[in-house]
Amino acid sequence: MAKITSDMLVGQIVNEYPVLIDTLLEAGMHCLGCPSSQMESLEDACMVHGLNPDALVLALNSKLGEVEA
Repeated sequence: MAKITSDMLVGQIVNEYPVLIDTLLEAGMHCLGCPSSQMESLEDACMVHGLNPDALVLALNSKLGEVEA
């Protein structure tokens, strides 16, 4: 079951799932410590960084599935 959705806040994802930080950084999301990340949805952050939110959600949930298996 997918745990990460595009409407989640970036800060929430980082706080609840720190194992996903490397995946976010590898995707080009280098603003994880930025104050905006605490109030910005993953979808909005993807738009700012020119990333595909659906692809990133898929990658994050895939990684989460690997580490929880």
